[in-house]
Order: sequence, then structure tokens, then C-alpha cells
Amino acid sequence: MNKKSLLFIFLMVAALILSSCGPAATQTPVATQPPTATEAPVLPRVLTIAYTATFTTWDPVKSFSTEVAYMGNMYEQLLRINPPGSAEKFTPLLATSWESSADGLTWTFHLRPNVKFHDGEPLTADAVKMSIDAARDHAGASFIWWMVDSIEAVDTLTVKFNLTVSAPIDLIASSFDGAWIVSPKALTASAADPNYFETGVEAGTGPYMLESYKADQEIVFTRFDDYWGGWQPGQFDKVLVEIVSEAITQQQMLEGGQVDLVQSIPSENLDSFKTNPNYTYDEEPSFFNYVGFFNTLRPPLDNIKVRQALSYAIPYSDIISIAVFKRGTQSRGPVPAGVWPWSADVNQYTYDLTKARQLLADAGFPNGGFALKLTYASENSVEASFAPLIKDSFAQLGVDVTIEPMLWNQQWELAKADPANAQDMFLVLYWPTYSDAGSDNLWSMFYYTEKPFFNLSYWNNPAYNALLDEAIADTVTDPTTSQAKYVEAMNLLVDEAPGLFFFDTKAVYIIPKYIEGFKYNLNYPFIPYFYYELRSTK
Repeated sequence: MNKKSLLFIFLMVAALILSSCGPAATQTPVATQPPTATEAPVLPRVLTIAYTATFTTWDPVKSFSTEVAYMGNMYEQLLRINPPGSAEKFTPLLATSWESSADGLTWTFHLRPNVKFHDGEPLTADAVKMSIDAARDHAGASFIWWMVDSIEAVDTLTVKFNLTVSAPIDLIASSFDGAWIVSPKALTASAADPNYFETGVEAGTGPYMLESYKADQEIVFTRFDDYWGGWQPGQFDKVLVEIVSEAITQQQMLEGGQVDLVQSIPSENLDSFKTNPNYTYDEEPSFFNYVGFFNTLRPPLDNIKVRQALSYAIPYSDIISIAVFKRGTQSRGPVPAGVWPWSADVNQYTYDLTKARQLLADAGFPNGGFALKLTYASENSVEASFAPLIKDSFAQLGVDVTIEPMLWNQQWELAKADPANAQDMFLVLYWPTYSDAGSDNLWSMFYYTEKPFFNLSYWNNPAYNALLDEAIADTVTDPTTSQAKYVEAMNLLVDEAPGLFFFDTKAVYIIPKYIEGFKYNLNYPFIPYFYYELRSTK
């Protein structure tokens, strides 16, 4: 028998003795306090999102792909460019103010004080210099900094950029690729170990930190309590992103209440949300447009009148209706509407087979009589849907089109390997790397150099090159003149027709009514949701 058993028996015996000897006990009421209510634990507010994008890299410097959707919530730039039509062009992020010299060759940024990186390091001018120098050296989008000669840390919170030519560094510093500011400690570790970030390490200043991730399954973010912007009631403590490849599955998850937001819904189903009282249907201009290149090195496409004729033979409205269910607008050159230096003064072709036939006759092809090979990326279902419309329309002119879908890398290799014997027509979806389609779209796609990178029309027009050089140089010092020169260059481009300018796409967002704070920003097409801006009324 153990000690606990003995003690129990002793107490029972004592109780029996006391109850049998002496008067009956009088019970005295005992005052009781109401039980203390146990406070329910405060549960974190969680935002759930179904998204297609996965990570190709966790390295914010090398990043140049779909992971930008997440990078934009963990990392920050010096500035964020605002949507077109905003009262101010930029929102200050890590820089509170900035200025440039009169010649646009020197830019000075004044940093926000008392900002911390997620690893505890302070934001300083040295951190900015180290981040942009790393971007210039090996970023996926390092080319955006080509004009920077040197960066100086003037003092702890002042950074100076010295340029070789005038350029809008404020615009470049707001890029969604190649402009993230990263903790010096992490950059040093990454320099020593190129795989440092790939274990899921991050070191930004943004409102959210990476909590965990399962490759191709889910990513969990948690709020950074020391975020310089502070926190308000209703903001989300955590964000759970589920990687879901199928648009129809995303739609089912949204309608079933499994997620709060999605990346995509099948185009054919979007109209059903327009009249659904539980959702806001938001259709906006986008950063993307569809372009076609004519191979100007191959007869008969070396003839301007032939290219003009074929431009009149494109059924623009039918393409927009069938390919994107009318969610697009006919392009004015290769610059998407809303992006610098787009202008309504740029000319367009119309669908006019009478004009097309007359121009072909003027060029010596009264009944067509030639064949063309058209290639597109087989991964792109939109191009697959409208390529046959081009073939059918050209057939009415006596022009036979052979359509060859190819994997993007194969299409690219064919176009680059031997231009004179490559495709006749090349379809592509294009967008600028940052919010300047003058120094990107207009330059990248149609400016001639001895070894053109993306000029897959192989077009060589010295007048166009000169106009672009002048327009780019005037962007900072004289934007009005710059715009006028860009318009002249774009009208020259449309007139000589080395390319086809199909349509600018539309972006559609379906937002549940209980989600507040969503703000569409055309300039950040791969960052549809800035988590910090969102609230839930649930």
C-alpha cells in the first residue's frame, strides 16, 4: 500500500468520527463570485488566394518571372508608380523625396528614416547602393540600369545616381523587376552562396514576411510587426496562397468560399459575375498587347505596299471578339494604352479588303499569288484562336498562309538563327519591363542594331532610329517634345508596317464584396494584389 492510499484511508476515518460525535453541523452560506469569463483567443485575420504563379527563384535580384506577385509584398522599391490618371505620379516608399539635376544626369533620393529589414538590419544609403549595384551586375532585368555610371551613398539616408545619359531614374526605380531593395546581410550571404535564397529565405522591408512554403502547393505570409507603414484594424495578419493551375478550379474555389481572391477565371465565364450581387466586376486596360512581325528581309514582305495591304486585311474586331471575348481594344502601335508614351494621335489600320486589294495590285500582286508561313507560341491559346482568322482573311486576297504553332523557345530560335530564311510572320504577346514603352517596346521591337535582340521584323529605318534616340534623350528634360517625337516615330512605324498591331488586352478582376481596398494598378501587371491595402468586412 502506498502513501497516497494510507492518507486517503486516514482522512475517511477521521471524517466518519467527526460526523458521529457532536451536534449536527450548521451549514453557513458561502458568498460566491461569478465565474470569470475566459476571453476567447483573438484569431489571426487570414486572406486566402488561389493563384497560378509559382517561384522560379527566391532571389529578389535574379527574379524576372511570375514570383514577382509575391516579391511585391515582401520587398519594396524606392518608389511605386501610381495608376494612370492619379493626382501624383509616384507613391513614396523607401524614398520620401527625390530630385534630378537640370540635365537629368544626376538623381538624388532621400530615404525614409527608421526603416527595418525583416532580418533587423536598418535601411541605409549603403543598403540601397548595394542592392542596385547587385541588380546592375546580375539581375534578371539588369539592363534597365544600363545608363547608371555610379551610385554614391552621400550620407546615411541620401543616395545619388550618376548617369551617362539623361534617363527617368524615378520611373526605373519603381520597376517591378530589378529594383527591389534587399538587406545587406542577405546580399553578402548570397554573394558567398549563390543558393542562399533558394531555401526560402527573404530579407525585404515590405509589410509581409515569408512564413513557409511547399513547392507548387502553398505559400504562407505573415505580417511584419515592425513595418514602417504601421498596422490598422482590419488588415490581414496572414496570407495563404494556394497554387492552383486550372482557372476553372480557381473559379469553383472562389464561388465555394474556399478562397477570398483568385488570379484567373475562364474568359467564357467572366460575364456571369457582372450581375452577381456578391462580387465586383472590374475590367481595366492592361500592360499587354499582341503584336505581329513581318519578316522585311523576305520578298514580297520587303515591299511596303504589300505590308500595308496585309495590315488592311486584318479583321481586328473579329479577332478581339473571338480571341478575348471583346475584352480588348485595337492597338495604336506597339505601346499599350495608358503606358508612356501612348497617344491617341497614333494612326490605326482598319479592316478594308478593297484597299488591301488595290495596294497589292500597286505592288504587282493583283491576285495575291504568294504564300506565307505564320508562327505563334503553341502555349498561347489566344494566339491559337486568332491565327486562323488571319489565314482566312488573307485567303480572300489570294495569299496562302501556313500556320505553324511552335513552343516559344523553338519559335524564338527559328527567328534568331537565320532571319532571311525564318518565318514570314511572327505573333507575340509583349509588355514593357517597366512603365516606359518608349525605351522598351518601341526600342526593343523596332529599333535596328547590327544584332537586333527583339526586332524580329529585322526592319532598318534610320529616321525611326533617330527619332527614338531624340525622344528617349528628352524624356526627363523636355517630356512634351519627347512625346511629340515618339508620336512621329510611331506614325512612321505604322505607315511602313514592319509589324501588325492587333489589340491591347484588358485585365479583369472579380472581387468579393466583403473585400475592400483593392486598387488596380496597370503598372504592376504581375502584382495584382498588394496585401497591405486589403481589408475584410467579415
